[in-house]
Amino acid sequence: MSMPPPPGPRGQYPQGPCPPQWGHPLPPYPRQAPVNGLAIAAFVLGVLCFVPAVGLVLGLVALARIRRRGERGKGFAVAGSVLSSVGLALWVLTLSTGAAGDLWDGFRDAARGEDTAYSLEKGQCFTTPGGSLQGVTYDVDEVPCEKAHDGEVFASFALPDGSYPGDREITRAADDRCYALQDAYAMDRWALSDDVDVYYLTPTAASWRTGDREITCLFGNTDERDTLTGSLRNDGARLDPDQHTYLLAEGHLNRAMDEVPAAEAVEDDFAGYRVWAGRVSEALRGEIAVLDGHGWSAGAERPVAELTGDLRAAREEWGLAAKAADLDAFYEHYGKGYDLVVADTTVTARKALGLATTAPDHESGGDGGGDDTRLEV
Repeated sequence: MSMPPPPGPRGQYPQGPCPPQWGHPLPPYPRQAPVNGLAIAAFVLGVLCFVPAVGLVLGLVALARIRRRGERGKGFAVAGSVLSSVGLALWVLTLSTGAAGDLWDGFRDAARGEDTAYSLEKGQCFTTPGGSLQGVTYDVDEVPCEKAHDGEVFASFALPDGSYPGDREITRAADDRCYALQDAYAMDRWALSDDVDVYYLTPTAASWRTGDREITCLFGNTDERDTLTGSLRNDGARLDPDQHTYLLAEGHLNRAMDEVPAAEAVEDDFAGYRVWAGRVSEALRGEIAVLDGHGWSAGAERPVAELTGDLRAAREEWGLAAKAADLDAFYEHYGKGYDLVVADTTVTARKALGLATTAPDHESGGDGGGDDTRLEV
C-alpha cells in the first residue's frame, strides 16, 4: 500500500514542476523583422504609375535585400514590381501610338493658360464671366466673332523685364501703344461704329511676379452692359489693292490728327497748335504721294484724282496755319484746311472704292467712351 507524499506547508501541495521563482524575468517576446523601405517605395510608385522604371528597379532591389537580411515586405516588393512593369508597358505603348504628344499638348496648354486671359491671341473674340472689360479677370471664353462678344483682340505687346512698374506706368504704356496699333488691324476708321472703344488687358502686381509682361489690346463696346457682334478686322488680308493703298495713304492724316494738343482752346496753347498744323501739312504731303503713286482702277481713278486736288489745297492751308502770326490768321487757315480734308470728294472716292462713307467724329479724340478701359489679369 503506497503512502501519500508528505504534506507541504499548510494549505500548499506540490502541483507538478516547480513554478519559476519571483525575481527571474520571463524570456522576452520575439521581435518581428523590419519592413524593407524600398519595398514600400516600389509599391507606392507602382500604384501611382508616375515613374514606372524606378518603381520596377526598387522592387527588384528590395526583393534581393529581403532575402539577404530576412526583412519583411516581400508582398509590397512583388506588387510594386508587377504594377511598375504594367505601367512601363503602358508608357511604351503611349509613346509608340503618339498619345504622348497629346498628353504633352495638354500639359503645354495648361502652362499657357488655355481658356484664360493669358491665352488670347490677335483676331480672337471672347466673353468674360461678368460681361465686363473693367476690373480683374482670369477666365475667358473664346467665341466666334459672328456671335455676341465682350471683346476682340487686335494686338499685343510685351513690357520690358524688371520690377513691377506700377499701375500708372502700365496704363500709360497701354494707352500709347494700343491706340497706335489699332489701325494695323482695323485700317478703316470710318468702318468703326460709334459704340466701339479701345480696351486693354494688363498685368497685375501678382501676375507680374509669375512672369506676366503682356498687354493685350482689344475692341469693346463703349457701353459696359452691351456687346459687339461681327469682327472689326479690316487689314491687308481682307482688302483689295485699291482699298489697301487708299487706307495706307489716309493713315498719314489719321495719325497726325491724333496728335492734336490737349488744350481745348487754341489760345491756351497757340504754339502747340501751330506745331500740330505743321504736322498735319506734312501728313497730307505723305498721303498725296501715296495716292499719286498708285495705279487706280477705272472706276476709282477720277474720284481719287479729285480728292488729291482738295488735299493739295488743304495742305497749303494747314501750312499757312502753322506759320500764322496771330489767332485770327490761324483760325482762318485752319478752318479752310479742315473743310477741305472732310470735303465731299473724300466720300465720293470712298464710295468708288467700296469703303465706308460715314465719317467718324474727329473731335472725339482717342480717349474712349469711359473713364476706365483697363482690364487686369
